[in-house]
Amino acid sequence: MKGLRVLKPGPLSLLQDAGRHGWQHLGVSPGGPLDLHAAAWANRLLANPWGTSLLEIALGDVELLVEQDTWLALCGASLVLTLDEQPVPLWTRFPVRAGQRLKLGFARSGQRAYLAVAGGFLGKPVLGSVSAHTRERFGGLDGQGAALQAGDLLACRAAAFSHPASVPWPYQPDYSCKPLLRVITGGDAASFEEDQVQGFFAQTWQLSPHSDRMGARLLGEALQPPVREWSLGVSRGAIQVPPDGQPIILQADHQTMGGYPLLGWLHPLDQSRLAQCPAHHPLRFTPVSIGDAQAEMREFYRFFGR
Repeated sequence: MKGLRVLKPGPLSLLQDAGRHGWQHLGVSPGGPLDLHAAAWANRLLANPWGTSLLEIALGDVELLVEQDTWLALCGASLVLTLDEQPVPLWTRFPVRAGQRLKLGFARSGQRAYLAVAGGFLGKPVLGSVSAHTRERFGGLDGQGAALQAGDLLACRAAAFSHPASVPWPYQPDYSCKPLLRVITGGDAASFEEDQVQGFFAQTWQLSPHSDRMGARLLGEALQPPVREWSLGVSRGAIQVPPDGQPIILQADHQTMGGYPLLGWLHPLDQSRLAQCPAHHPLRFTPVSIGDAQAEMREFYRFFGR
Protein backbone atom coordinates (compact mmCIF):
# COMPACT_ATOMS: atom_id res chain seq x y z
CA MET A 1 0.00 0.00 0.00
CA LYS A 2 1.22 3.51 -0.85
CA GLY A 3 0.35 6.93 0.51
CA LEU A 4 2.08 9.74 2.39
CA ARG A 5 5.16 8.89 4.45
CA VAL A 6 5.57 10.92 7.65
CA LEU A 7 8.99 12.57 7.83
CA LYS A 8 8.11 15.07 10.57
CA PRO A 9 4.86 14.52 12.52
CA GLY A 10 4.47 17.93 14.20
CA PRO A 11 3.48 18.48 17.85
CA LEU A 12 0.19 16.55 17.60
CA SER A 13 -1.21 15.11 14.38
CA LEU A 14 -4.19 12.78 14.70
CA LEU A 15 -6.26 10.74 12.28
CA GLN A 16 -9.92 11.76 12.62
CA ASP A 17 -13.25 10.97 10.98
CA ALA A 18 -16.86 11.71 11.94
CA GLY A 19 -16.27 10.20 15.39
CA ARG A 20 -17.15 7.15 17.44
CA HIS A 21 -20.89 7.62 17.98
CA GLY A 22 -23.37 5.39 19.77
CA TRP A 23 -21.05 4.27 22.57
CA GLN A 24 -21.31 7.01 25.19
CA HIS A 25 -23.60 4.86 27.34
CA LEU A 26 -20.57 2.59 27.77
CA GLY A 27 -18.26 5.47 28.64
CA VAL A 28 -16.67 5.86 25.19
CA SER A 29 -16.09 9.43 24.04
CA PRO A 30 -17.07 10.23 20.41
CA GLY A 31 -13.92 12.12 19.39
CA GLY A 32 -13.76 13.52 15.84
CA PRO A 33 -12.31 16.79 14.51
CA LEU A 34 -12.33 19.82 16.79
CA ASP A 35 -13.03 22.15 13.88
CA LEU A 36 -16.00 20.64 12.04
CA HIS A 37 -16.14 23.56 9.59
CA ALA A 38 -12.56 23.30 8.30
CA ALA A 39 -12.69 19.49 8.24
CA ALA A 40 -15.96 19.51 6.30
CA TRP A 41 -14.57 21.91 3.69
CA ALA A 42 -11.39 19.84 3.24
CA ASN A 43 -13.48 16.76 2.47
CA ARG A 44 -15.95 18.65 0.28
CA LEU A 45 -13.14 19.97 -1.93
CA LEU A 46 -12.29 16.35 -2.74
CA ALA A 47 -15.91 15.17 -3.12
CA ASN A 48 -15.45 12.94 -0.06
CA PRO A 49 -18.56 11.94 1.91
CA TRP A 50 -19.21 13.58 5.27
CA GLY A 51 -16.83 12.33 7.94
CA THR A 52 -14.24 10.78 5.61
CA SER A 53 -11.01 10.22 7.52
CA LEU A 54 -8.47 13.05 7.39
CA LEU A 55 -5.55 14.38 9.41
CA GLU A 56 -5.97 16.96 12.18
CA ILE A 57 -2.67 18.85 12.51
CA ALA A 58 -2.17 20.93 15.65
CA LEU A 59 0.15 23.93 15.21
CA GLY A 60 1.75 22.65 11.98
CA ASP A 61 5.46 21.79 11.50
CA VAL A 62 4.68 18.66 9.46
CA GLU A 63 6.64 17.18 6.56
CA LEU A 64 5.37 14.36 4.34
CA LEU A 65 6.88 12.41 1.46
CA VAL A 66 4.40 11.60 -1.29
CA GLU A 67 4.54 7.94 -2.38
CA GLN A 68 1.21 7.85 -4.26
CA ASP A 69 -0.10 10.11 -7.02
CA THR A 70 -3.29 11.61 -5.64
CA TRP A 71 -5.08 14.85 -4.71
CA LEU A 72 -5.04 16.62 -1.37
CA ALA A 73 -6.86 19.52 0.28
CA LEU A 74 -5.81 21.63 3.26
CA CYS A 75 -8.15 23.87 5.26
CA GLY A 76 -7.99 25.51 8.68
CA ALA A 77 -5.15 27.36 10.40
CA SER A 78 -3.11 29.85 8.39
CA LEU A 79 0.37 28.46 7.75
CA VAL A 80 2.92 28.23 4.97
CA LEU A 81 2.22 25.20 2.76
CA THR A 82 4.79 24.16 0.17
CA LEU A 83 5.13 21.31 -2.32
CA ASP A 84 8.76 20.81 -3.37
CA GLU A 85 9.46 24.26 -1.87
CA GLN A 86 6.81 25.88 -4.06
CA PRO A 87 3.96 27.64 -2.20
CA VAL A 88 0.48 26.13 -2.35
CA PRO A 89 -2.59 28.21 -1.40
CA LEU A 90 -4.66 27.10 1.57
CA TRP A 91 -8.34 26.12 1.38
CA THR A 92 -7.73 24.46 -2.00
CA ARG A 93 -7.42 21.00 -3.54
CA PHE A 94 -4.25 20.26 -5.44
CA PRO A 95 -2.49 17.29 -7.11
CA VAL A 96 0.62 15.60 -5.72
CA ARG A 97 2.95 13.12 -7.39
CA ALA A 98 5.11 10.36 -5.98
CA GLY A 99 8.48 11.69 -4.90
CA GLN A 100 7.29 15.17 -3.96
CA ARG A 101 7.64 16.63 -0.45
CA LEU A 102 4.83 18.45 1.29
CA LYS A 103 5.76 20.81 4.12
CA LEU A 104 3.52 22.65 6.57
CA GLY A 105 5.05 25.46 8.60
CA PHE A 106 3.95 26.57 12.05
CA ALA A 107 0.46 28.09 12.30
CA ARG A 108 0.47 31.89 12.17
CA SER A 109 -3.25 32.27 12.81
CA GLY A 110 -5.51 29.53 14.12
CA GLN A 111 -4.38 26.32 15.79
CA ARG A 112 -5.44 23.36 13.67
CA ALA A 113 -5.21 22.49 9.98
CA TYR A 114 -7.01 19.61 8.27
CA LEU A 115 -5.31 17.64 5.52
CA ALA A 116 -7.68 15.50 3.46
CA VAL A 117 -6.95 13.07 0.64
CA ALA A 118 -9.28 11.90 -2.11
CA GLY A 119 -11.07 8.83 -0.75
CA GLY A 120 -9.76 9.34 2.79
CA PHE A 121 -6.78 7.94 4.68
CA LEU A 122 -6.98 4.23 5.43
CA GLY A 123 -6.97 3.07 9.04
CA LYS A 124 -8.22 0.30 11.32
CA PRO A 125 -11.67 1.19 12.69
CA VAL A 126 -12.25 0.68 16.41
CA LEU A 127 -15.96 0.65 17.34
CA GLY A 128 -16.75 1.91 13.85
CA SER A 129 -14.31 4.83 13.72
CA VAL A 130 -10.62 5.52 13.01
CA SER A 131 -10.65 8.71 15.11
CA ALA A 132 -7.56 8.77 17.33
CA HIS A 133 -8.36 9.23 21.02
CA THR A 134 -5.05 9.35 22.87
CA ARG A 135 -6.52 9.15 26.39
CA GLU A 136 -8.78 6.16 25.73
CA ARG A 137 -6.28 4.60 23.29
CA PHE A 138 -8.75 4.10 20.46
CA GLY A 139 -8.30 4.57 16.74
CA GLY A 140 -5.50 6.15 14.75
CA LEU A 141 -3.17 4.29 12.44
CA ASP A 142 -2.27 1.67 15.06
CA GLY A 143 -5.74 1.28 16.60
CA GLN A 144 -4.29 2.42 19.95
CA GLY A 145 -4.96 6.13 19.59
CA ALA A 146 -1.35 7.16 19.01
CA ALA A 147 -0.43 10.44 17.36
CA LEU A 148 1.56 10.29 14.13
CA GLN A 149 5.23 9.35 14.40
CA ALA A 150 8.09 9.75 11.95
CA GLY A 151 8.09 6.80 9.56
CA ASP A 152 4.30 6.23 9.68
CA LEU A 153 2.51 5.68 6.38
CA LEU A 154 -0.78 7.46 5.75
CA ALA A 155 -2.14 4.95 3.26
CA CYS A 156 -4.45 6.19 0.50
CA ARG A 157 -5.56 5.35 -3.01
CA ALA A 158 -4.75 6.96 -6.34
CA ALA A 159 -7.19 9.64 -7.49
CA ALA A 160 -7.54 12.21 -10.23
CA PHE A 161 -9.48 15.44 -10.77
CA SER A 162 -9.58 17.53 -13.92
CA HIS A 163 -8.66 20.80 -12.20
CA PRO A 164 -7.88 22.39 -8.81
CA ALA A 165 -10.63 24.03 -6.73
CA SER A 166 -10.81 26.37 -3.75
CA VAL A 167 -13.21 27.44 -1.02
CA PRO A 168 -14.81 30.84 -1.85
CA TRP A 169 -13.17 33.53 0.26
CA PRO A 170 -16.36 34.52 2.19
CA TYR A 171 -16.35 31.02 3.71
CA GLN A 172 -12.73 31.19 4.85
CA PRO A 173 -12.69 32.27 8.52
CA ASP A 174 -10.45 35.01 9.90
CA TYR A 175 -8.89 33.29 12.90
CA SER A 176 -7.07 36.44 14.00
CA CYS A 177 -10.27 38.21 15.09
CA LYS A 178 -11.72 38.10 18.61
CA PRO A 179 -14.76 35.82 18.38
CA LEU A 180 -18.14 36.37 20.03
CA LEU A 181 -19.24 32.83 20.78
CA ARG A 182 -22.90 31.91 21.08
CA VAL A 183 -24.29 29.95 24.01
CA ILE A 184 -27.58 28.08 24.34
CA THR A 185 -28.42 28.58 28.02
CA GLY A 186 -29.95 25.59 29.76
CA GLY A 187 -29.08 22.65 31.92
CA ASP A 188 -28.69 24.09 35.42
CA ALA A 189 -28.77 27.73 34.30
CA ALA A 190 -32.01 28.36 36.20
CA SER A 191 -30.28 27.23 39.42
CA PHE A 192 -27.54 29.86 39.09
CA GLU A 193 -28.14 33.26 40.66
CA GLU A 194 -29.17 35.69 37.94
CA ASP A 195 -26.14 37.90 38.50
CA GLN A 196 -23.88 34.89 37.95
CA VAL A 197 -25.40 34.15 34.55
CA GLN A 198 -25.17 37.83 33.62
CA GLY A 199 -21.58 37.89 34.85
CA PHE A 200 -20.67 35.02 32.55
CA PHE A 201 -21.89 36.93 29.50
CA ALA A 202 -20.68 40.36 30.66
CA GLN A 203 -17.00 39.61 31.16
CA THR A 204 -14.14 38.82 28.80
CA TRP A 205 -12.64 35.41 29.49
CA GLN A 206 -9.25 34.03 28.50
CA LEU A 207 -8.56 30.57 27.10
CA SER A 208 -6.37 28.67 29.55
CA PRO A 209 -3.13 27.09 28.28
CA HIS A 210 -4.27 23.92 30.07
CA SER A 211 -7.04 23.41 27.50
CA ASP A 212 -6.94 20.30 25.31
CA ARG A 213 -9.11 18.09 23.12
CA MET A 214 -11.10 17.08 26.21
CA GLY A 215 -12.05 20.55 27.42
CA ALA A 216 -11.45 24.27 26.83
CA ARG A 217 -10.80 25.88 30.21
CA LEU A 218 -11.69 29.53 30.77
CA LEU A 219 -9.92 32.01 33.03
CA GLY A 220 -11.71 35.03 34.47
CA GLU A 221 -13.63 36.35 37.44
CA ALA A 222 -14.88 33.21 39.18
CA LEU A 223 -18.56 32.33 39.07
CA GLN A 224 -20.47 30.90 42.03
CA PRO A 225 -22.11 27.68 40.83
CA PRO A 226 -25.04 26.06 42.60
CA VAL A 227 -24.46 22.87 44.57
CA ARG A 228 -25.21 19.63 42.79
CA GLU A 229 -24.83 16.15 44.23
CA TRP A 230 -25.39 13.90 41.24
CA SER A 231 -23.82 13.16 37.85
CA LEU A 232 -25.46 12.96 34.45
CA GLY A 233 -24.54 12.39 30.84
CA VAL A 234 -22.75 15.24 29.11
CA SER A 235 -22.19 16.14 25.47
CA ARG A 236 -19.75 18.19 23.44
CA GLY A 237 -20.15 21.93 23.96
CA ALA A 238 -21.53 21.59 27.50
CA ILE A 239 -20.32 24.43 29.74
CA GLN A 240 -19.48 23.02 33.15
CA VAL A 241 -18.83 25.26 36.15
CA PRO A 242 -16.69 23.47 38.77
CA PRO A 243 -16.34 24.68 42.38
CA ASP A 244 -13.47 27.04 41.49
CA GLY A 245 -15.89 28.99 39.27
CA GLN A 246 -13.74 28.76 36.12
CA PRO A 247 -15.95 27.29 33.33
CA ILE A 248 -14.91 24.32 31.20
CA ILE A 249 -16.32 23.89 27.68
CA LEU A 250 -16.31 20.21 26.75
CA GLN A 251 -14.57 19.37 23.49
CA ALA A 252 -14.58 16.36 21.14
CA ASP A 253 -12.73 14.02 23.54
CA HIS A 254 -14.95 14.88 26.52
CA GLN A 255 -15.87 12.44 29.26
CA THR A 256 -19.36 10.92 29.02
CA MET A 257 -20.54 11.71 32.59
CA GLY A 258 -20.11 14.80 34.73
CA GLY A 259 -21.29 16.18 38.04
CA TYR A 260 -20.50 19.89 37.70
CA PRO A 261 -23.47 22.24 37.13
CA LEU A 262 -24.10 23.13 33.48
CA LEU A 263 -24.64 26.72 32.39
CA GLY A 264 -25.58 25.73 28.84
CA TRP A 265 -23.99 24.60 25.57
CA LEU A 266 -21.75 26.33 23.09
CA HIS A 267 -23.31 26.64 19.63
CA PRO A 268 -21.95 23.66 17.60
CA LEU A 269 -20.60 25.90 14.84
CA ASP A 270 -18.83 28.11 17.39
CA GLN A 271 -17.11 25.03 18.81
CA SER A 272 -15.15 25.06 15.56
CA ARG A 273 -14.18 28.69 16.07
CA LEU A 274 -13.11 27.97 19.65
CA ALA A 275 -10.87 25.15 18.39
CA GLN A 276 -8.78 27.70 16.48
CA CYS A 277 -8.14 30.02 19.45
CA PRO A 278 -4.65 30.01 21.02
CA ALA A 279 -3.93 30.06 24.74
CA HIS A 280 -4.75 33.35 26.49
CA HIS A 281 -7.01 34.40 23.60
CA PRO A 282 -9.84 36.69 24.81
CA LEU A 283 -13.32 35.18 24.53
CA ARG A 284 -16.74 36.78 24.83
CA PHE A 285 -20.10 35.00 24.87
CA THR A 286 -23.64 35.92 23.90
CA PRO A 287 -26.94 34.03 24.24
CA VAL A 288 -28.59 32.31 21.26
CA SER A 289 -31.89 30.46 21.09
CA ILE A 290 -31.93 26.73 20.55
CA GLY A 291 -34.24 27.26 17.56
CA ASP A 292 -31.76 29.54 15.81
CA ALA A 293 -28.90 27.13 16.54
CA GLN A 294 -30.88 24.18 15.18
CA ALA A 295 -31.78 26.08 12.02
CA GLU A 296 -28.12 26.92 11.36
CA MET A 297 -27.04 23.34 11.97
CA ARG A 298 -29.67 21.99 9.58
CA GLU A 299 -28.37 24.35 6.91
CA PHE A 300 -24.75 23.39 7.67
CA TYR A 301 -25.43 19.64 7.48
CA ARG A 302 -27.58 20.02 4.37
CA PHE A 303 -24.78 21.91 2.58
CA PHE A 304 -22.12 19.34 3.49
CA GLY A 305 -24.34 16.36 2.72
CA ARG A 306 -24.67 14.81 6.14
